Amino acid sequence: MNADAFRHFYGYHFNENRSLWDSCITQLTPEQFTQAVGYSHGSVRDQVLHLISVDDVWFSELRGVEPAPEFVPSDGDDRERIRAYWDGVEQKMRAILADLRDESLFEKPIVDPEEDRDLVVWQVLLHVVNHGTDHRAQLLRVLNDLGIKTSSQDYIFYVYEHL
Repeated sequence: MNADAFRHFYGYHFNENRSLWDSCITQLTPEQFTQAVGYSHGSVRDQVLHLISVDDVWFSELRGVEPAPEFVPSDGDDRERIRAYWDGVEQKMRAILADLRDESLFEKPIVDPEEDRDLVVWQVLLHVVNHGTDHRAQLLRVLNDLGIKTSSQDYIFYVYEHL
């Protein structure tokens, strides 16, 4: 386990997030984007915002800072604002990953919340990508149900493309 492996794995995470957005979410009508779904966090928009928020919260905890205020969606088609927000969170994550060192993977930097104090960095990093994979899978199902052609998000396909 080393920092370069995590940077690679996050390359996959960021690539799949962007692919989902560019290939699928941009095809939705505003109504489809905000349509209530009785599963997980609700609409496609709400699922995406949850995914972004969780990334931001965990990486803020690793830095020992408060996460950004909760993103409040507008009533209209605010995908441009959401994409900008997502890009900003990704940039903060990339900056942290750029400074990641092998020895820091075993540190316990989280002070609050108390339940997270015993987590080491590598556990948090794995959790965030795993959480993203889970929610992208949920989104892919919803998008498929809305008539959008989706594709696989299997990690190995990312590896094949980046050998």
